[in-house]
Amino acid sequence: MTTFQSLGISDSIMKALDKMGFEEATPIQEETIPLGNAGKDVIGQAQTGTGKTAAFGIPMIDKITKNDRKIQGLVVAPTRELAIQVSEELHRLGKFAGIKTLPIYGGQQMDRQIRGLKEGPHIVVATPGRLLDHIRRKTINISNVHTAVLDEADEMLNMGFIEDIRDILKAIPEERQTLLFSATMPKEIRQIASTLMKSPVEVKVKSKEMTVSNIEQHYVELHEKQKFDALTNLLDIHVPELAIIFGRTKKRVDEVSEGLQARGFKAEGIHGDLTQGKRMSVLNKFKNGNVEILVATDVAARGLDISNVTHVYNFDIPQDPESYVHRIGRTGRAGKTGVAISFITPREMSHLHLIEKMTKSKMNRMQVPKPDDAKRGQQQLAVSKLMRTIEKSNLEDYRETASELLDEHDSVTIVAAALRLMSKSKRQTPVTLSSVQPLGGKRSKGKSGDGRKNFRGKGGDKGHNFNRGGKGKPQGRNRKFNNKRGSNKSDS
Repeated sequence: MTTFQSLGISDSIMKALDKMGFEEATPIQEETIPLGNAGKDVIGQAQTGTGKTAAFGIPMIDKITKNDRKIQGLVVAPTRELAIQVSEELHRLGKFAGIKTLPIYGGQQMDRQIRGLKEGPHIVVATPGRLLDHIRRKTINISNVHTAVLDEADEMLNMGFIEDIRDILKAIPEERQTLLFSATMPKEIRQIASTLMKSPVEVKVKSKEMTVSNIEQHYVELHEKQKFDALTNLLDIHVPELAIIFGRTKKRVDEVSEGLQARGFKAEGIHGDLTQGKRMSVLNKFKNGNVEILVATDVAARGLDISNVTHVYNFDIPQDPESYVHRIGRTGRAGKTGVAISFITPREMSHLHLIEKMTKSKMNRMQVPKPDDAKRGQQQLAVSKLMRTIEKSNLEDYRETASELLDEHDSVTIVAAALRLMSKSKRQTPVTLSSVQPLGGKRSKGKSGDGRKNFRGKGGDKGHNFNRGGKGKPQGRNRKFNNKRGSNKSDS
């Protein structure tokens, strides 16, 4: 591995990297930073979690003139969570260089953002819709931008932002450096690279960096109505430290999280319809361990970087292999192992095989877990706790009472009572979920499980309901909704 020191990085950024605990560059950083420093346009093919923020952030920050309080760097990201995360990391990287970073995104008050822009940030990290709102209102000046970054460009394409991206790039001075990062390279992204970038150099993370070899992958074949009970049984068996459950629609996320709460689990849901304050509150609870289970849509979970996630459950299988890899990549991070389990209905088995083929990975079949399996799992957890107490605790003060119990009851009865007390007994509250159309099956002409017409893109979250304009017909993925939409898309 290459050290950051060998890449010719400025002392102020080296100080920041040292404080952040980074010494060695990841492959995407090793290749991109020298190109960025040389002023080259770059196309980087990399997944979330490969270190691309520092890959584009370090050259960007090194080129910024601190005393010139104008926007010199611009990063466009698909969701507010990712915009906030990128902004925070750029802030940490530029801390000792005195570089100011501002995130702007839908859901936050416009007046607040305008005040922030007037304070003269050096870097702005923005979602496409809200950035265009500011450009049209002339409340942002991007005429001094020398470095522009498109982060997760394929996801912005999926969300219908492709024309917005072209408009944004055309509004930035032509004499700029452009860096584009994307997990996949569909033709629309290639077209942007060929028309709006200058002889870009391609950087591709080696395939071994894209693998998920440290994640155990399983699937359970079951019917739609079996999913929720199977999920709660698995949670009782596995007792995950932190778990993420992925649902296909916002309504699905709400119903699953509410059902888990009804059965006594510490669970919260996150999707694009929640207020920004609520979303950040849920994420903070999850990071701090106050919430053990996060139920999320693909888009809402985009960019999450929480290192202690032990299990990922695909309550609904995603529509494309890239989303599958992204989802299960939420676990098994920072050198740790993880477990990923996908629920597959019989009509979706062919889709499972497609994912296995495209990701070159094999999922192991699991039997549908039964309530007795869950009880046994809880009992084993209680046994482990008892054994740890026996090994580590001073039990002298309890021996006399224990002897008295043994005079009245046999030892097996006493241990059984202790295990029952220590085993979590979840409430078996009946939970009924709205049905969701299985992948690979025929779509109905009516409405899908979340009550919307079936004009949806890949993620099932905001930005994918193309019938929103009320005209009764879908628009193409790479077409804008219309210029009167305000901040509809920037709420993603």
